[in-house]
Amino acid sequence: MTAIAERTSCAGVDDVISPLIPVVGGTTTVPLVDGTQVIYANLDYAASAPALEAVAARVTEVLPLYASVHRGAGYLSQVSTALYESSRQSIARFVGAREDDVAIITRNTTDSLNLLAGVVPAGGRVLVLDVEHHANLLPWVHSRPGQGHSATILPIARTVAETLQALADELARQPYALVTVTGASNVTGESLPLDRVIEIAHAEGARVAVDGAQLVPHRGFSLAESGADYVAFSGHKTYAPFGAGALVGRRDWLDAGTPYLAGGGAVRDVRTDRTVWQPAPARHEAGSPNVIGAIALAEACEQLAALPAGALHAHEQALRDRLVTGLSGIQGVEVARIWPDSDEPVGVVTFTVPDHDPGLVAAYLAAEHGIGVRDGRFCAHPLLAHLGATGGAIRASVGVGTTSEAVDRLVTALSAYLSAGARSTYEIVDGCWAVVDDTRPLLAVHGLDHLAATAAAACGPALDD
Repeated sequence: MTAIAERTSCAGVDDVISPLIPVVGGTTTVPLVDGTQVIYANLDYAASAPALEAVAARVTEVLPLYASVHRGAGYLSQVSTALYESSRQSIARFVGAREDDVAIITRNTTDSLNLLAGVVPAGGRVLVLDVEHHANLLPWVHSRPGQGHSATILPIARTVAETLQALADELARQPYALVTVTGASNVTGESLPLDRVIEIAHAEGARVAVDGAQLVPHRGFSLAESGADYVAFSGHKTYAPFGAGALVGRRDWLDAGTPYLAGGGAVRDVRTDRTVWQPAPARHEAGSPNVIGAIALAEACEQLAALPAGALHAHEQALRDRLVTGLSGIQGVEVARIWPDSDEPVGVVTFTVPDHDPGLVAAYLAAEHGIGVRDGRFCAHPLLAHLGATGGAIRASVGVGTTSEAVDRLVTALSAYLSAGARSTYEIVDGCWAVVDDTRPLLAVHGLDHLAATAAAACGPALDD
């Protein structure tokens, strides 16, 4: 039996979908308001994915070898430098980097795209769609002092075909240096067909940057095969939440552009009257780099790359189809979609429960069913307005550690909520919905002690039971 679809012994019962790769916390239990405990149903992978067990093991393995990199003569410094640069190669290889591309280790996708915004040639125009996550919108329209580009925000159209035509028309109307586009929406999992976007942009002399935060961990991506010029992605969404991300792409802008940070490691020579900068990647990696984060991200990339062809896609598509089918069968739940003619989305599903506050629904799912989802506007305010959800929505997202039980639990819980209502009473505290007189115990983890003390003072002795 495979990890993707394990047939149960009962005739007529749907396939059971098991984890594709083991993740840290996959069997962690959380308390419910009724006093019981359940395994946490993590349906918030689009925000941050758990670490792969292999990634955690790799970090444990290399921590005793950690030392300063690049300029240390000590043995462990040389080992750490080799591990760091080897990780850079693995990360670049995972996204199909061309031989002359460069991989820069960053903090996350937001960091990567802000870095790229700083190297667009002076006077260059950037075209961005209003479907984007703020990480791929704000760096272009609110550039830092000294950045010489200008940006145009193109509204999306009713269909993919009409949006592509609007993109082509705008690129033909005036020259652009760069088109920057999401590889998969963090709201609905949808995207424009990247091959067509790249074809249209290159025909008009524009480069293409892909926000790969949701695409790279869920479907894979290749710069060489797609022809895209840059891709940015995050370790914390790629099962390596250790503070590293990457920007990978064409070297010329990165070699010539203003260094992202001014500091040690980014320079060849410094005098009081002038500075000679290194080429990329060192040019944009001033200061001590996140060596452990880079090694963790490289391990995650290698683990995902080692999966059988099509396994990742099949796992997530089965889960997403199951989720959408279940949600669509509940009267009073509406699943969001950007375009009626978009291709298969990744495993991200956003829905609304009209006349019910999304924050309240999310709090109910957590407190009474042990389900973690995301509510709000998902750092994509223009897109939520386009979808008619200015008051927010609820997002469930899956990944390699997700099971069919978690998806089924969400569908069952929502059905119960709409038919019978919440069992507990909820109120808004500091802008968030919370259980009134919540008696769930805090986990015994160092750093939560002050929360327990605060709760005990506010709620009396209940938490001491």
